[in-house]
Amino acid sequence: MKKTIVYIDGFNLHYGALRGTPYKWLDLQKLCQLLLPRNQVVKIKYFTARVKAIPDDPDAPTRQQVYLRALATFPNIEIVFGHFLRNNVWMPLTGCSPGQQKYAEVIKTEEKGSDVNLACHLLLDGFRGNYEVAAVGSYDSDLVEPVRIVCHDLNKIVGIINPHKGRASRPLSTCANFTKSIRETALAKSQLPTRIKDSVGTFQKPAAW
Repeated sequence: MKKTIVYIDGFNLHYGALRGTPYKWLDLQKLCQLLLPRNQVVKIKYFTARVKAIPDDPDAPTRQQVYLRALATFPNIEIVFGHFLRNNVWMPLTGCSPGQQKYAEVIKTEEKGSDVNLACHLLLDGFRGNYEVAAVGSYDSDLVEPVRIVCHDLNKIVGIINPHKGRASRPLSTCANFTKSIRETALAKSQLPTRIKDSVGTFQKPAAW
């Protein structure tokens, strides 16, 4: 069983596989065991950013904090933070006649840093010899170059765990050694217990999940 580190882009996972499902209370360790049964997963690195409340979902930060607390109970899971930005911007509306362009003020949210952080950790761990296999949980084609370097210059195995149903990043798939998809059955089998205990006390899955 080859020593393996899994690198998960949390927002890519959320928007690709979890949003709109009842499987957000996800046990990352169990999911990795299901997807990589022949690998020795020694570390899971989860890249995310602390979200901010928005008018139609003011409880999002609280739910995320509870989930991060749950992940922190696993000694082999490391959480790496980027930044979450939210700005009010004016955007053009579609369907306007020439010379009569109209605009609307919208809330623009974006997560910054996770792809760069993931790439840095992937390369650094590779150079240090911390893994024989790296599994990258992302659809982001910006990761093509670090994946290519690990495969071709470090001669290590890199797999892509694709969180998006029915879609594969061709550039990523082409430069990686293997690709796996996250199926709904695997998500259903990889749920955390409703109640979890840590050094502070007992907490439970958010009611909205």
